[in-house]
Amino acid sequence: MISEEQLDQYRMEGTPVRVVRDGMEVNDVLGIVVAWDADSVVIRKRSRKVVKLSRSYIYEPVGSPRTQL
Repeated sequence: MISEEQLDQYRMEGTPVRVVRDGMEVNDVLGIVVAWDADSVVIRKRSRKVVKLSRSYIYEPVGSPRTQL
């Protein structure tokens, strides 16, 4: 699970993140961190739509290599 400090850093810096949900790259969610609570994270996608995702997924900057599951 991603830490509060890391989520806050991504939000404050406006870092684009990749949310790796499974082994298929096409299922990744790209966007910026908007908010979070104990169980979920709200990501704003480029289309300005927001999605609520589990904190158990892998959150990483878009510029870094994708984590393989």
